[in-house]
Amino acid sequence: MSTNPTFAPILSTVDLHKCYRKGAIEVPVLNGANLSVSEGEMVSIIGQSGSGKSTLLHLMGTLDQPDSGEIHFQGNRIDNLTAAGRDVLRNRYIGLIFQFYHLLPELTTIENVLAPMMIRHSVWGYWANRRKYRERAKELLETVGLSHRLNHKPRELSGGEMQRTAIARALISEPILLLADEPTGNLDRQTGEEILTVLRRLNDERQLTIVMVTHDPSIAAGADRTIQLVEGRVKTSNQAAA
Repeated sequence: MSTNPTFAPILSTVDLHKCYRKGAIEVPVLNGANLSVSEGEMVSIIGQSGSGKSTLLHLMGTLDQPDSGEIHFQGNRIDNLTAAGRDVLRNRYIGLIFQFYHLLPELTTIENVLAPMMIRHSVWGYWANRRKYRERAKELLETVGLSHRLNHKPRELSGGEMQRTAIARALISEPILLLADEPTGNLDRQTGEEILTVLRRLNDERQLTIVMVTHDPSIAAGADRTIQLVEGRVKTSNQAAA
């Protein structure tokens, strides 16, 4: 397990507040969440259902905007970006993994991995570099143990294989930050541990910064540090044993 030295934070949140509305009722979710993540660190966020952990991750990934507070990435404020700016940030610098994979059923495994590059470029831009992108997709699928599944569609894959595909897809753009929302939540324990091993290896070997939300304390323990959210606030920050 890595023992990361202290760097300037690659990602930080300052006094984040977020409420959701159910009719006329406001439901507070985040109540001043402050968090700092160093480059090359693997951090897990745990908390009871409704504590705000997934909301916090979605805000850090610019999938939503806070009611107040600030989010900084590489020293730049990102919570106030335009929609187009947020799209560019996610497509180029921040990889996202979700509990339910979100693979396109009509595409093969390798085509799903290539989807972000197809979105980034024009038809001609993608076509001109298709061989390079395809080779990178193959390398990533080999990294996650799916070199034998390139041309299979999601319905032909197990849950673990679909999540590995989603990880490869998140990495195709060579992000410097990976945000994972319950990446093992839809998997059995053994498969979940295998996914954690893949994430741990990416962090150790590539120094990829990873922030992972999980409800499973044993999965959280695999990170360098565990953040606990209680009633929308960061309560503790524990360094895992090296």
